[in-house]
Amino acid sequence: MGKKKLDVMAKEREIFIHGQTDDDGNIIVPGCIRNGIDEASANKIFDEMAEFAKYAFNKSHAAAYSMVSYRTAYLKCYYQEELMAATLNSFLGNLDKIPYYIEDCKSLNIEVLKPSINESDTRFTVTNNKIRFGMGSVKNVGIAVIETIIKERIENGKFESFTSFCERIKDKGINKKCIESLIKAGVFDELGKNRATLLASFEGILDSINSENKNKMENQVSMFDLIEEENIEDKKYTFIELEEMNEKELLSLEKEMLGIYLSGHPLDKKRDLIDRLTNVDSLKIARIDEEMQEIGDSVSYKDGQTVKIAGIISKVKKKYTKNNKLMAFVSLDDLYGSTEIIVFDSTYSKHFSSIVEENIVLVEGRLSIREDEATKIIASSIKELDDFKVPETQEKPNTINISITNLNEEQKSKLRGAIKFFAGERANFKIEVNDNGIDKPCGMIVMNDAILKEFEEIAGKENIVLKHK
Repeated sequence: MGKKKLDVMAKEREIFIHGQTDDDGNIIVPGCIRNGIDEASANKIFDEMAEFAKYAFNKSHAAAYSMVSYRTAYLKCYYQEELMAATLNSFLGNLDKIPYYIEDCKSLNIEVLKPSINESDTRFTVTNNKIRFGMGSVKNVGIAVIETIIKERIENGKFESFTSFCERIKDKGINKKCIESLIKAGVFDELGKNRATLLASFEGILDSINSENKNKMENQVSMFDLIEEENIEDKKYTFIELEEMNEKELLSLEKEMLGIYLSGHPLDKKRDLIDRLTNVDSLKIARIDEEMQEIGDSVSYKDGQTVKIAGIISKVKKKYTKNNKLMAFVSLDDLYGSTEIIVFDSTYSKHFSSIVEENIVLVEGRLSIREDEATKIIASSIKELDDFKVPETQEKPNTINISITNLNEEQKSKLRGAIKFFAGERANFKIEVNDNGIDKPCGMIVMNDAILKEFEEIAGKENIVLKHK
């Protein structure tokens, strides 16, 4: 039990026995002693209640969670797309969680499609075994605007072009900022014009439509009203045709509008390098926070432990210390989410040239794990990732070799159990045992840092070698 929980229990015991008063001495809770119960009996009663609470709470929750787990497993097996779409929808108010579940979708081979003006709903939906991103998640737009657009689409059919969209929503109170945000999010990509062209042209097109409406209200006839052609829109509106933005710019706009990189990630091409250089990521740090909330302690990592993490600097907030020295709070985005990096003045002075928004960096530092706040990393160095090169011949480990020559029977029994337990469909590592110099293959297991630690505790770190075969 964490220290905080122990303190809470001690305070509750004190109130139960001796009662509680406010700052003016008024009795809020009388307590046992004021009700004629002696302190020894009151302590015994409290102990019995606390013991029963442990039993009653655990048993009832075990039953409830077993049912939830069974039903969730059933849905994940037979209705994967629907379950993941529902999970994503449950976090619409907390977009920080969305990247973790997008990554889960990728691991399940479920494609998550970008938002579409003609296919998306307000929320995440399932279409042909794929999940379509909901337009309700686009920043600066609002649910009411999206519902208005969807209602127009249902009543009058799909939007055939960007200009037809603008004409059909002209009287529905949708402003330029909303349309700009939808363009940046890629909502109109299917309508034949790239995002650079639409961003350069949309304001002029909207102004032309508003001007035309004003003329009609004043009973003026436009020259285009006299023309009957299929391509009349090409004559009515002027597009400033531009080459599409590069991939980095497009992904940056997606991140700005959706809170995540959806159609790709700036780190995709650097995955292998990152895997080789780092030992923690935002997903693992999020699990530390979950463990701290649930059990008051971190299982896989310890406070002060040295770690390495890589990602894109998305935000830098600078601050002067009491000694008038500069430090920084850095938001680092990796493949799964965001982590806060604290850069004190000594580190900032050495690495300030790398601490720039949009830079891809490798951060080395120590974990700061606290019960009442999100886990952070206190940086000791921040260097641009491109400064690190791994030789092409250096292969990523895919095999764990465990020497059992000096293990006793109890260790061997535990090792057999662990190998069996960690085998499964997602197995990604070969495992072999070395007995008196002879390697014997033992199949495949799932491997990550936490599982490696389990094997090290069973067999001893000195008996384990990771290698490529």
